[in-house]
Amino acid sequence: MSTTVDHAAATGSTDSQPASGDSQAHQVLALIAQHRLLTTTQLHRMVTPHLPPRKIHKVLVPLREDGLITHATLPGRLQAHFLTPAGHQTVAEWPELRGRNPTPIHSPAAALLRAGHILTGARAHVAFLTDARTRGDEYQPLDWVPEITHRLPDTAGEDRLVADAVFHYTATSPRRLQYRAFVEIDRATMSSERLARKLITYARFHDYTPQPTSRRGTVGDQAALLAWQRVYPRFPRILFILTGAHRTTLTNRIADLHSMATGHELVARMAARVPLGAAILEDLETHGPQAPVWTPLTGAAKPRGWTEL
Repeated sequence: MSTTVDHAAATGSTDSQPASGDSQAHQVLALIAQHRLLTTTQLHRMVTPHLPPRKIHKVLVPLREDGLITHATLPGRLQAHFLTPAGHQTVAEWPELRGRNPTPIHSPAAALLRAGHILTGARAHVAFLTDARTRGDEYQPLDWVPEITHRLPDTAGEDRLVADAVFHYTATSPRRLQYRAFVEIDRATMSSERLARKLITYARFHDYTPQPTSRRGTVGDQAALLAWQRVYPRFPRILFILTGAHRTTLTNRIADLHSMATGHELVARMAARVPLGAAILEDLETHGPQAPVWTPLTGAAKPRGWTEL
């Protein structure tokens, strides 16, 4: 089957519609490449939610036999799949992955070390995807892009912003609206202060204007754009998704985010223009992202859906 996937990717042929199995194999490889690691259940919910869960194995087994994917076994005997070197070579030139160069996972041991953070992000993505399908909104499995890096001025020893993910979402009712969001996944593995400081990094990116340079490397006179305006038509909203601790602990961490957003001058200036919100992952999975489970990080507003922040 890998021959079919490779041939379609290499030739870009549109002479015939690919068989369903081939199309699903392509989606699975692209999704594993983009996320680096996904469980069988997550792949089922992303690619074949309309089919019984066991059907996803008919896609995974041939890919494993062809040497394109392998897996690590997580606690509870759950399998998490990642690409082999041959799998990375197969997807390297696929258009949907252009510009993506995530650090590959080379072994089951490495997969186990990274599984917690990567798979938690995928859980959040599945919550948005499931809700979007229910609502008839436009949000596809590849619209959640993990680990997006933006350069920042070299101050305080930190010269880049690394967002856990950026996603693109189009609501279709009651009117068509496009949304973008930076996502930060918090599993309560860092201090609350360190988590809140991420808002300062986002605020620096929001205000950062690179010095325009001429071809000779000197400062030019062309109109300067804010760094984010070279990538986004509007600065994405910032969503913090928390899990991994008792609800009281997570609520306190959200309160610390709120304090940073209102008490730090640079962050407060950004917050006046950019929607900021935080929610507990289990609430997203139970009620859906559009439910009033998001706490706005400015003011004293009541919880709301993520598009209403």
